[in-house]
Amino acid sequence: MISVCMATYNGEKFIESQLKSILSQLSEDDEVIISDDASTDRTLEIVRQLSDSRIKIYHHETDHGFARNFENALKYAKGDYIFLSDQDDEWLPDKVQTTIAALQEADFVVSDCITQDENGNVLDPSRFRTFKIKKGFWRLMIKTRYLGCCMAFRRNVLKAALPFPDNTYYMEHDLWLAAVAELYFNVRLLDKPLIIYKRHGDNASDAGQGKGYPLSIKIKRRIYRLRCLWKIRNKIKMIKENKYEGLICS
Repeated sequence: MISVCMATYNGEKFIESQLKSILSQLSEDDEVIISDDASTDRTLEIVRQLSDSRIKIYHHETDHGFARNFENALKYAKGDYIFLSDQDDEWLPDKVQTTIAALQEADFVVSDCITQDENGNVLDPSRFRTFKIKKGFWRLMIKTRYLGCCMAFRRNVLKAALPFPDNTYYMEHDLWLAAVAELYFNVRLLDKPLIIYKRHGDNASDAGQGKGYPLSIKIKRRIYRLRCLWKIRNKIKMIKENKYEGLICS
């Protein structure tokens, strides 16, 4: 079973086309988990009009922000394979098939993507090549270029990563998932674009293209990441030994 986890907030412009690109690749037994962060536009109305029983809507009413919104979606996921999805991208037709094949040999997969503006103009044909993306924990510690919308992983990674660390300013959802995977699990990069990643004026993050944090904050963020990773070491051991019986999200 596949769970696609999407965090939404005022995404009426692209949400219908994105969901259609996802649903067309899923089986009747799969699910799309939508956590909505109190949208004030027609986002949820559009989602409901699709009338697809695979879509499950949950309202995220406290501690607003995209990281906690994604965490809220993830805690409801029931699938053996979990995909992250933004509300405003588009999945290419072979994304699910290609990713599931890779997940037979890996715990965590990150694919390449094509970046377009909201009018469909290509800004970057390959994020992997532009940012010279390679896997590795220490590369991630220095500079992460992974995008959450390009990630998919097995349920063991989900068990390890939830609940998220307390400070989401120091640790965004996708950075945390990638850090857990790179340190404790088997990661594979797919050197093939599997989504169209859209950049427009309302994106929730700058995708690593902004000026970045001051040096003092960068150091604090990395120390915080290492501390959080150290804290879950015993849980990781139990998960790998199939002895972990705790709730996915406490």
